[in-house]
Amino acid sequence: MAAGGDSSVIRRSTLRQQIADALRDEILAGRLPCGHPFTVKEIAEQYGVSATPVREALLDLCAQGLLDVEQHRGYKVHAFTTDDFRAMVEARTLIIEGIFRSGADPALRATPAEVLVSIRRRADEAERAARAGDLDVLIGYDLRFWRELSSIVRNAYISDFLDRIRVQTWMYAVPLLRRQADLRGHLWQGHSALADALIDHDLATAQRLIAEYNEHSLALVGTRR
Repeated sequence: MAAGGDSSVIRRSTLRQQIADALRDEILAGRLPCGHPFTVKEIAEQYGVSATPVREALLDLCAQGLLDVEQHRGYKVHAFTTDDFRAMVEARTLIIEGIFRSGADPALRATPAEVLVSIRRRADEAERAARAGDLDVLIGYDLRFWRELSSIVRNAYISDFLDRIRVQTWMYAVPLLRRQADLRGHLWQGHSALADALIDHDLATAQRLIAEYNEHSLALVGTRR
């Protein structure tokens, strides 16, 4: 009896995460635009599931800052402002600089070779997508690259916080970037160089690349002061 109950909880928890991931992908792809309202019932019908895991998934996305609750009306995709974007870029910079200052070198030395190979592979995939101007592919590989990169410090709080901010910055940037007819040559293409700098323990070069990346991010969406 208890085992069956535990299995049910696990299935529901997994479904909750799957729905949250699917909705986040819809938001990042721009198919759920900022300000777009919807209800638990609509999402449950869309995915053919009950309301409970949907409601839980939506609350998770609210906690991540991606959705807003509309009292007695449902939910809507959160709309970030230009000031929000600047603040998020600053925050992610402080997190990454903190990683570099507080122990990236010993963490890298302790990182298994296969993990570094995987980080380099993610970097190459992200860079290829950036060169091709393929925004949807880039976002997926970019988020994976930074998740794996931040995981070397073995601090889940840092990794989760950085991932959340990166998702939010993409949420702001995507609608603006999609207005451009061709993104080839416009997206940041330094993933592989950054991975190489870290693998070589060249933290000074890594920090320079991060600074260039942040300047590029602000200029790309027209938010540089």
